Amino acid sequence: MIPLLGLLIGLIVGLFLNIDIPSAYSPYVAVVILAIVDSILGAIVANMQNEYRSRLFISGLIGNSVIAVSLAALGAQLDLPLNLAAIFAFGNRIFINFSKIRRMLIDRYDKRKKVFVSDNEKKNTPTVG
Repeated sequence: MIPLLGLLIGLIVGLFLNIDIPSAYSPYVAVVILAIVDSILGAIVANMQNEYRSRLFISGLIGNSVIAVSLAALGAQLDLPLNLAAIFAFGNRIFINFSKIRRMLIDRYDKRKKVFVSDNEKKNTPTVG
């Protein structure tokens, strides 16, 4: 929940400050944003599975961001679009994590609905006695 709250606060602050980013830094900012979104969705999945650890989240967030920026910088030096490797990797993981979150939410909804239906059936069943 905390990572999602941080994302929302960051989005709101970013919208109100209206900071212009030079086009030369766009590939770096893009891959860092994808790394952050990937880490946040991974943290949400871990939290839903009761396996969330703050140190793992922070280290993944920083590590993924450093690797992504390093690939983008190396690509700029070699005149190759290496930032696309990070974009594809993080994009894939974002969709995978989103699908996990979606499945877990649907499973939780179905379990609650099933419990609700079975409780109502028990209440409406006449007792023999």
